[in-house]
Amino acid sequence: MAPNFRLDGRVALVTGASSGIGRHLAETLAEAGAAVAVTARRADRLHALVEGIRAKGGKAHAHPADLARTEGYDAILDDAERNLGLVDILINNAGLNIQKPLVAYTPSDYDTVVGTNLKSPLFLAQAVAKRLIAKGKGGSIINVASLLAQQVLRQVALYAASKAGLVHLTRVMALEWARHDIRVNAILPGYIETELNDVFFASDKGKALIDKLPRKRLERLEDLDGLVLVLASDAGKAITGAALLVDDAQQFGMS
Repeated sequence: MAPNFRLDGRVALVTGASSGIGRHLAETLAEAGAAVAVTARRADRLHALVEGIRAKGGKAHAHPADLARTEGYDAILDDAERNLGLVDILINNAGLNIQKPLVAYTPSDYDTVVGTNLKSPLFLAQAVAKRLIAKGKGGSIINVASLLAQQVLRQVALYAASKAGLVHLTRVMALEWARHDIRVNAILPGYIETELNDVFFASDKGKALIDKLPRKRLERLEDLDGLVLVLASDAGKAITGAALLVDDAQQFGMS
C-alpha cells in the first residue's frame, strides 16, 4: 500500500513564514491539504501568502507576531485554533544569524541569536505539545536546524551552536513526548538561495563558495518538500527523534 502523504484535516503552524523556507513550506503543506497558520513579523508578507493559498483553494490564516516575545505564544495558538482548528503540525522555522569573529560577539548578540534559534522553538513546541496532550491528540513537530549544526565554519559560532542545541533538544522532545504520540524531528538544510542571501551568492565570494560544493549548485526550496511531507504525515508515523540532513552533498565541500 502506498504511504499517505496527504494532510487533509490537519492544522499546521509555520513560523518565519514571511519569506524563504517558511513561506515555501507553508505553501507545500497547504497543497497537501493542511490548513495553515503562518506567523512572522512582516504582516504584509503574511497576508499576501494567505491570499495566495486561499486563491488556490487552501485554508490559511495569518497572525503577525514577534517570536522573541514568548508570552505571546498562547495568543498565536488561540487565534489559529479559532480560525482553523487545533494545531497538530508545527514547523519551527524562524531563525537568524549574526556573522562575526568569535571574539567580537556580545551578550546582546547571544541573546538575539540563541533566543530566536533555540529559546523560541523550545517554548513554542512546549505550548503546542501541552494543548495536544490535554486533548489526547498526537502531532508532528519539525524543527528546522541547519547543516551548520554539525559542520564547523568561521564567524557563525552562535548560529551553529544554537542549531546544534536545537538538534539535541529535538531528541529530548521526541523522548519525552513519544508516549503522547507527538513526533519531533529536525531537518538540516544546506545552503538554499532565498531573497535574504541572493545578493551574496551573486557576488564573487558567493560564487566561489558555490564552486567549492560537490555539485557546484545551491539547493532549491522544493528540495525540502518530500522530507517535510514524510515527517508531517502518516507516512512518517514511525519516525521521531531524527536529525535528517538535506544538503545536496554540501557537507563534503565545506571547510
